[in-house]
Amino acid sequence: MNSAYTPPMQALIDALGRLPGVGPKSAQRIAFHLLKSDSADVERLAHSITEAKALVRFCDRCFNFSDGAICRICDDDRRDGSMLCVVEESRDIIAIEKTGEFRGRYHVLLGAMNPLEGIGPEQLKIRELLARLDTEGVKEVILCTNPNTEGDVTAMYLARLLKPLGLRITRIASGLPVGGDLEYADELTLGRALEGRREMPG
Repeated sequence: MNSAYTPPMQALIDALGRLPGVGPKSAQRIAFHLLKSDSADVERLAHSITEAKALVRFCDRCFNFSDGAICRICDDDRRDGSMLCVVEESRDIIAIEKTGEFRGRYHVLLGAMNPLEGIGPEQLKIRELLARLDTEGVKEVILCTNPNTEGDVTAMYLARLLKPLGLRITRIASGLPVGGDLEYADELTLGRALEGRREMPG
């Protein structure tokens, strides 16, 4: 343990350092900021974290984050149920919704295939995706996985699996930076990628 910090301070830095994208220096900066902040602000932050953890769950239908059994998008009758956009994570839905280009529904896989990390089809919400297709009258599945190796492998696997079912299977167009994540794409680029989606071979 670093003797420069008291045990509670070191514990806070260690906890912050386990967050994605937060390195040791960032963890120290955040810890210093929190300790200098007003107690009421820190308590509000702590309460927001515990409340979100207690109340937010996965939608029973699409696995988006939700505060009820069914998320607001699945519960919206104005959405086009014949179009289903498949994404890796809930944050991808937020990016797509910002474009204003898509009025269908979503399905969150909760990850992408990555054999090196032991993530195969069984670890993703693919069985649940298949169960939705008939019952919801889906005619087109848009594969909006990230434009990286894992996303491409996942999209190709799903295309081979879904094509024999007689559905239109499309993939968002190129134009997004290769190796990037959908959540970092600007609305215009992502909107054009959706508009220019192409048919996937089976």
